[in-house]
Amino acid sequence: MAHAGPRRARRGPRPRPGPPVSVAEVPAAPAAGPLTGFTVAVTAARRRDELASLLERRGARVVSGPAIRLVPLADDTELHRATLRCLEEPVDVAVATTGIGFRGWVEAADGWGLGERLLERLGAAELLARGPKARGAIRAAGLRDAWSPDSESSTEVLEHLLARDLEGLRVAVQLHGEPLPDFVEALEAAGATVVQVPVYRWTLPEDVAPLRRLVDLVAAQQVDCVTFTSAPAVASLLRVADERGQRDAVLAALRGRVLPACVGPVTAGPLTRLGVPSLQPTRSRLGSLVREVADALPARTRALPVAGRELEVRGHAVLLDGAAVCLPPGPMAVLRALAEQPGRVLARPALRRVLTGDGADDHAVEMAVARIRTGLGDPRIVQTVVKRGYRLAHDPRPHGEDCHEEET
Repeated sequence: MAHAGPRRARRGPRPRPGPPVSVAEVPAAPAAGPLTGFTVAVTAARRRDELASLLERRGARVVSGPAIRLVPLADDTELHRATLRCLEEPVDVAVATTGIGFRGWVEAADGWGLGERLLERLGAAELLARGPKARGAIRAAGLRDAWSPDSESSTEVLEHLLARDLEGLRVAVQLHGEPLPDFVEALEAAGATVVQVPVYRWTLPEDVAPLRRLVDLVAAQQVDCVTFTSAPAVASLLRVADERGQRDAVLAALRGRVLPACVGPVTAGPLTRLGVPSLQPTRSRLGSLVREVADALPARTRALPVAGRELEVRGHAVLLDGAAVCLPPGPMAVLRALAEQPGRVLARPALRRVLTGDGADDHAVEMAVARIRTGLGDPRIVQTVVKRGYRLAHDPRPHGEDCHEEET
């Protein structure tokens, strides 16, 4: 029997152009939406289902943690006092900020036997409605609104008021769950006398567990975006983060990988004061907010040419040739680290650091890489570089910005 010659040393894999010769079959996936692969957090209470549905229709994975709940004032002394102030002297301008709040005010006045007098007083004033629901409540009370902003924002209402001479005018402002110090102070600085009408208040939800879980996810950067529809929701999330010792981590996440998206500048106020920039639509509506998010999140990623394929690393999933592939958090973290430096070798110690949990070793890195290869169905995408580490099989584009070859 002939003896086989000495075995040749096995070399590390080389990238090969073109489609894979033999790869595991990837299950067919539905067409990816603009938010496929991204996780978006919803903090809204009253319109949670509507917002979640709009996001899911665009492919997002939604996690919900209502940050606030609406409760009537346990002691309506303040509301009664504000109502009497409106009746004592004429009101020149009245601002209805929410439908539920305006209705609550009228109903409370009815209960005190002051309903007709209040409606008469408001009917003689210039009535401004912040949005369509407030306008509907005004008209349901038999009154007529004089103006309402297209943006449905308190900011535009304030700008509308400040465009005139307010010296000596009395302005009644129905609050929507919290004081509006910037709004009120601006009116008073312009010479108006402001009557603040508190109808209800915001407080923490009865079940805070979902909000706590959401805070943990934000701190760990396990969501890609957090949506806010009211300033109290922002304040509530930060309050819970502070109670859990995670305020700094949450703020760092919101300044970095986690995109805060606010329905308008008033909602964004608490973040703005902390120096946290946020995404805001030009119109303060849920649909506009979702469209902005659907444009902004994909713009934060880039498609990479890898092993003859196109790879885009998103939040909890990747798009491989346009099809979504979900990976566990550990492999996803390793793949993201490789994609941040496409074509460059990352040593095992560097990859150990991106794996969550204590005690990650080289075996954990190897298992994560194996799961990436199995999950993507193409073992060529992540290459092993013997005695050095791993890299993406990046195909630099000719004359493209993705090329990492140094010029000589």
